[in-house]
Amino acid sequence: MTRLLEHHNRARRVLDILDADTAWLSEPDRRARFLKMSASPYAFFRGANALYWADVWHDWRFALFGGTEYTQNWLQGDAHVYNFGAYGHHDDAVRYGLDDFDDALIGDYQYDLWRLTISVVLDARENAGLGPDATTKALTHLIAAYQNELARFRQGGVPEAVSLENAPKRLMPFLEKTTRRNSRAALLAKWTAQENGQRRLADRPGKLKRLPAHLASQLTHAITHTYPATRTQPRDGDEAFKVLDTARRIGAGTGSLGIDRFYVLLGNGNVDDDVILDVKAQTPPTAYQRMSDENRALWHEAFAHEGERHAAAFRALAEHPDCWLGWLEMDGKVFSVRERSPFKKDYPTHKVKKAKTYRKLAAAWGRILAHSHIRGAHALWPDSPGRFATSVCSQIDARPERFRQVVITQAFAYADCTVRDHRAFLEHRIAALLATDRDAPQ
Repeated sequence: MTRLLEHHNRARRVLDILDADTAWLSEPDRRARFLKMSASPYAFFRGANALYWADVWHDWRFALFGGTEYTQNWLQGDAHVYNFGAYGHHDDAVRYGLDDFDDALIGDYQYDLWRLTISVVLDARENAGLGPDATTKALTHLIAAYQNELARFRQGGVPEAVSLENAPKRLMPFLEKTTRRNSRAALLAKWTAQENGQRRLADRPGKLKRLPAHLASQLTHAITHTYPATRTQPRDGDEAFKVLDTARRIGAGTGSLGIDRFYVLLGNGNVDDDVILDVKAQTPPTAYQRMSDENRALWHEAFAHEGERHAAAFRALAEHPDCWLGWLEMDGKVFSVRERSPFKKDYPTHKVKKAKTYRKLAAAWGRILAHSHIRGAHALWPDSPGRFATSVCSQIDARPERFRQVVITQAFAYADCTVRDHRAFLEHRIAALLATDRDAPQ
């Protein structure tokens, strides 16, 4: 009888969803992920994407300004402030935008917009120290920038990557500093060591772990023989790159912590050109667990496996897809392959001192999200890419103020719920972990 009382017990629901989401992890990896999530409500939100999708998948509010065939699009799937950052690949040009598509899927545009605006509330409180009024203004700028970019595209505008050439004033110092302090040489110095004129991956306890010979051989074979055929943007001369070394990448990420991941060092005889490939196991996006059996069947018809889905999403959404992008299969798992960017860097929002600066950043996030969605529409409807922007604008234009109110109210309400969820998580999961530590033999 008492189990009936748990049907609307929020704390119980939170714990059950997080336990199910992490059930496949080893106990040490699960513990490490939970401890990272315990740091703050925003850290919890970043690691609890499964909870977000469980809450919003059947939310009726998406039908107010969407819920049609053409308001669906490629979604980033885990849109939050710290999934925007500096990046750069083979051309060594630094840009700023979305560069993580592990959770990408096709769905209504509002799911991305909602998650991003919720993260802004949490980040503005935690890192920028903004009050409700300043945060509301930041959200207003973000929503307006998103709408304006879609409207501009309808009028013939072309989305542009945010780079040193056209970055907003508030982002320029960050990109200039990233360019100055980061380079391919700096990346290689950090992650590799040279012996007799040839590089190998460095010994970095807690970051890299040497592979047993059989696994290193499997990975090398896959990179050499099967992976090249999955690349869609190979360059002349890339065939000269050979595998120099391999290692397991450990301790990275929050939501992805515990997923099989490897670094592969490639060289072509010139040590200055060496490349590090990031090889990461791909599982279905978090929202997949919410899909109906029919939706899942359609998903599997569209994509042979998750490596193909990841590559398709990356090419659809990214400003400048990585030329090393591809996938491989090993030990019954499929892995995405991409270059480890020399310029990967998050914007340090904890250093923002003025509300005006944060508003400008929020506008940039809204504009970049719109850019990604516009490009996603090109991939879904190459013969009529304007359908998405036209459909969304027609939904919003009749009631723009109401749209803004719905998104902002949702953002604050869910952020407040996240604070309570985080508290329950600390009381029932982290407290138990710490108690285990205290009781463990010394």
